[in-house]
Amino acid sequence: MIRRLLEFASPGGARARLSVLIFHRVHAQADELFPDELQARVFAELCNWLARWFNVLPLDEAAKALREGRLPSRAAALTFDDGYADNHDVALPVLKQHGLPCTFFVATGFLDGGRMWNDTVIESLRRTACERLALDDLLPGVGELPCTTNTERRAAIEAVISRIKYLEPAQRQSLVDQVAQRAAVELPDDLMLTGAQLRAMRAAGMQIGAHTVSHPILARLAAADAQREIVDGKRRLEELLGEPVRLFAYPNGKPGSDYHAETVGLVREAGFEAAFSTAWGAAGPTSDLMQLPRFTPWERTPRRFALRMLHNMRQPSTAQLAAAS
Repeated sequence: MIRRLLEFASPGGARARLSVLIFHRVHAQADELFPDELQARVFAELCNWLARWFNVLPLDEAAKALREGRLPSRAAALTFDDGYADNHDVALPVLKQHGLPCTFFVATGFLDGGRMWNDTVIESLRRTACERLALDDLLPGVGELPCTTNTERRAAIEAVISRIKYLEPAQRQSLVDQVAQRAAVELPDDLMLTGAQLRAMRAAGMQIGAHTVSHPILARLAAADAQREIVDGKRRLEELLGEPVRLFAYPNGKPGSDYHAETVGLVREAGFEAAFSTAWGAAGPTSDLMQLPRFTPWERTPRRFALRMLHNMRQPSTAQLAAAS
């Protein structure tokens, strides 16, 4: 029944719809601080449903088939963003077990011991022994943040990240470093992929896509700086892998706020064949290949998962609407 419904919503050929799923991390066990985040057992269930109900394609093949009007029915593709080490250690074995291809969009500046700015905030507040962290002089209005329980720590993390997310990169990093200093903790240096793990994933048949160097909000950068992030990230991956990199994902990925028309032009000029946003919806025959939508279904039962996929197939992509506006 589920397969028939999905086939009705996403037939093959010229009327096909492409569902592209986006993930970031897969924890081996539940994270005490963020217990709702994806863990291996749940990811294995999702992969089982996807393998049973969908034609899961390599992302480059899916984009090409979409352009040429020859997608199979129930077409889907899987992606991960950022380049976390658990993509190799936890997600890769599950994907291989179910025979599913996947594309990993990697921000090259964090390979081999780097750490994303938001993870510096998260790990600082996760690990601090301070019962309260005074940050009002750094972030006016935030005040003194209690950090005793996991609930308090989550609230503190959200308060800090929401205040600094859209700041200019150098200012943001300076504030993050000061937060870490006040938390007085030893921060991990093994959260992200190594170059060797990246090559192992490619050797296992997975695809690697570009995700800039430092994961900035591209719409907030000068054109020359945005171009440098896009081109240098692509070049570094090509050096590591010894092959062209043709797929790109916009950091954060919201059309209009995280990237704009000029950014799309820079991505196209850099030689990418397809690029992906985080706008919900499924791609159709009129979708812009430089703004293909992706979404994350968080439902944890087969029925709810299938209904979410069906709902996503039927709504217009907001990335496509942004391109038309």
